[in-house]
Amino acid sequence: MSLAKKVFIDGREISKETSPYIIAELSANHNGKIENAFKIIDEAKKAGADAIKLQTYTADTITLDSSEDDFLIKGGLWDGRTLYDLYQEAHMPWAWHKTLFEYAKKIGITIFSSPFDNTAVDLLESLGAPAYKIASFEAIDLPLIRYVASKGKPMIISTGMANLEEIHQAIDTAVSAGCKELIVLHCVSGYPAPSEDYNLATLVDMQDRFGCLIGLSDHTIDNTTAIASIALGACLIEKHVTLDRSGGGPDDSFSLEPKELKELCDSSKICWQALGRVNYARKSSEESNAQFRRSLYFVKDLDQGDIIDSSCIRSVRPGFGIAPKFYDALIGKKVVRSVRRNTAVKHEDVEL
Repeated sequence: MSLAKKVFIDGREISKETSPYIIAELSANHNGKIENAFKIIDEAKKAGADAIKLQTYTADTITLDSSEDDFLIKGGLWDGRTLYDLYQEAHMPWAWHKTLFEYAKKIGITIFSSPFDNTAVDLLESLGAPAYKIASFEAIDLPLIRYVASKGKPMIISTGMANLEEIHQAIDTAVSAGCKELIVLHCVSGYPAPSEDYNLATLVDMQDRFGCLIGLSDHTIDNTTAIASIALGACLIEKHVTLDRSGGGPDDSFSLEPKELKELCDSSKICWQALGRVNYARKSSEESNAQFRRSLYFVKDLDQGDIIDSSCIRSVRPGFGIAPKFYDALIGKKVVRSVRRNTAVKHEDVEL
């Protein structure tokens, strides 16, 4: 398969040559109030995130209204609730989408969404969505992936819970349906997810195995895992964002607050800059300190013709003398002129 090494979303390049693309996932953290959604978009913009991402579904498009055992959540953050009840609370009303898209564009932050069925894709197409994200739970819904890919927009696919065969199937489906710009995200679908479950070494294998850009959908409770992923090749990081982690909404407890999102944005850029490239040359920031490296100095007065022994010279700081690597070569040599203690050894002082 042939996939782009550079992906462009709303004009922003995403590649190994650019700082990581940061997605602030709004998810269910609006908690049923559009005012909260506006505030989260504002905070994402202020923090320096590249994009705000929504989730586009209704309880009826994502599950069935049933209290049968299959539809009852057992354990975890949402223990005892039915899927329908959870998604009825968590979903973002579709009537909000146009308003939120317009607002995000007005303040200058990219906005797109995760669709969960074809009707959601159609809505997002009508709003001019610049990209699509396939959520981990939908990574095995190949007909949905095929429909999204047919729109010709950049795609992001999360891989939580998916095995290697399922990831290959998702990628192959997207590519065969026309996707040219694809980013695959390593993900652990735990809420929250323990950092040790992330096995970030997988990122390196993903780059080699899938031949596309890779990133991280991070559900850990802090930024450590996300920052570490950059060193292993992640060019995109997605994190849930909330106004208040104690807000009581379905996703609040494992989301970043605005201050933490800013820390992620700032630290991601610093980490990416620090990675740089292979470079053994002396750096400009080191130049002024080079004079304080070790060099050879005379530690006693010597007259012309005196023989240098180990009591005559030492390797010390600063670095105005000849390099310490010449120490052994100088032992037993004559000085060709008188020298004073505490002066730097120069090549012209010694008979070599």
